[in-house]
Amino acid sequence: MMQDQFPELNRFQTEIEMAVAARASGNEGKARVCARRAAGIIVGEYLRRQGVQISDPSAYNRLRTLLTQRDLPPDIRSVVEHMLIRVTPDQQLPVNADLIAEAQWLKTRLLG
Repeated sequence: MMQDQFPELNRFQTEIEMAVAARASGNEGKARVCARRAAGIIVGEYLRRQGVQISDPSAYNRLRTLLTQRDLPPDIRSVVEHMLIRVTPDQQLPVNADLIAEAQWLKTRLLG
């Protein structure tokens, strides 16, 4: 099987690996940032395949753009919203979500 299905797949994998390593070393904040970047890579590729022009490399902006898609299934919308949610003052997510697992799920759900 060809590893490089789209040009940024290796970057996605690297971000996931960095997220896992950050979590293992107790740095959940960095793990969330890496997971968000990984999700942004996937969303950018998905939007490209849908014919949506997106030149902004920002994961946040790519995720926001995906939320504007009217026909976005509720399960995908929910995961994307988790990626965009702000942490509490004590640096915790206000929802029970594993952004690393959700970024990987998003890859499967959006790109197959």
